Amino acid sequence: MPERAEALAAVIPRQRLHPAVLAWAEAAGRGRWGVAFSGGADSLALLLLLWAHWPERRGRLLALHFNHRLRGRASHADADFCRRVCAGLGVAFATADWTERRRDASEAEAREARHAFLRSRARVLWFGHQQDDVAETMLMRLARGSGAGGLSAPRPVQKFLDGRVHIRPLLGLRHAEIAASLRKAGIAWREDASNGSSRYLRNRVRNDVLPRWQRAAGRDAVAGAARARELLEEDDVALEAWLERLRPLDKRGRLRIARLRGAPRAIWRRALQRWVLANPPAAVLSRAAFDTLLQQVEAVRRIRQSSGRDWFAVSDGGVLALEPIARPRRNARDRGRSN
Repeated sequence: MPERAEALAAVIPRQRLHPAVLAWAEAAGRGRWGVAFSGGADSLALLLLLWAHWPERRGRLLALHFNHRLRGRASHADADFCRRVCAGLGVAFATADWTERRRDASEAEAREARHAFLRSRARVLWFGHQQDDVAETMLMRLARGSGAGGLSAPRPVQKFLDGRVHIRPLLGLRHAEIAASLRKAGIAWREDASNGSSRYLRNRVRNDVLPRWQRAAGRDAVAGAARARELLEEDDVALEAWLERLRPLDKRGRLRIARLRGAPRAIWRRALQRWVLANPPAAVLSRAAFDTLLQQVEAVRRIRQSSGRDWFAVSDGGVLALEPIARPRRNARDRGRSN
C-alpha cells in the first residue's frame, strides 16, 4: 500500500490540492489530523495523499470510519477494508457502529450520527469532498433558499467558533478524475451500492438532476458551480468582516440598530441572524416571521412580535431586545374556576 500511495501522489501532486488547504497546513500546529474514511474512492484518495504528501504527519493521522449498518455484510466489509488499508500504511484507525439507528432514519440523522462520532475523536477533520459534491450541495441548498453562506459550502477550510476545523483539499478535482487516478495507481476502493438509490435527496440530485443540468448547460456546469462557490465564499467573508467591524450586538445580546444605519440590507439581515443566535427564544421564528421582523427593524419601528414566550421590542433608543410577555395576574376566584 505505501508504494501505491506514492504512485497516487505522483498522479495527483501536492500542488493540485486546494491552495487554501496548503496554506493552512503550512501554518498548522502539531495536533492530530482526523481523516473521515468510508473506503470509497474520494476518502481513500484523501488518506493516501495525506500519507504521501505529509510524511512528517503520518504518526499523527487517525483514520475514522463510521459504520451506519445500513447495508448488512457490505457495511462490515467496508470497515474491514478500511482497517486493512490503515494497517498497510501504519496509520491509526478507529471505528464505531450506529447502534441507535432506526429503519426509517433520514439522511440528516445518518449524517449527524457520523459527524458526532468524528467530532468526538478529533478537532481537525479532513474530508474527501470534491467538485461534484460542491455542485450537488449548491443545488440542494438553492432548493431551500440559502444565501451566500450556505451556497459557499463545502469550504476548503471551515473554522468553527469552538476551535474545530474541517479541511477539504480535493475541491479542485472531479470525482471521475480521482477514480481514474486511483485506477492508474492500481488502487481498488469500495463502492457503496446505496449511492444508486433514490431514497435520499443527494442521490437524486447526483443521479438524476446533475447529468441533465450538465447536458442542458452545454458546458461544464460542475466546474462553473465550483467557481461560483469560490466567489460566494469571498463575498460571505467580506460581509462577515464588515459586520464584525460594526459590532451591532452588545454584551447583553441586544441589537444596536443605530450602528447599522447606512449599511446594505445584507448586513442588516446578518446582524439580525446574529441576534437570533444570541437569543435562543427567537430561534422559533419562521422564515416569513424573520423577514417581517427584518422589515420592522430596518424601519426602526416599535415592535411587539411574539416569539412564543417573549416579545421582541425596539426601544426608543433603537435597541432590539427580548422582553417578557406581561400576563395579567389571576385572582383566587379565577384559579378556582380553572380547577
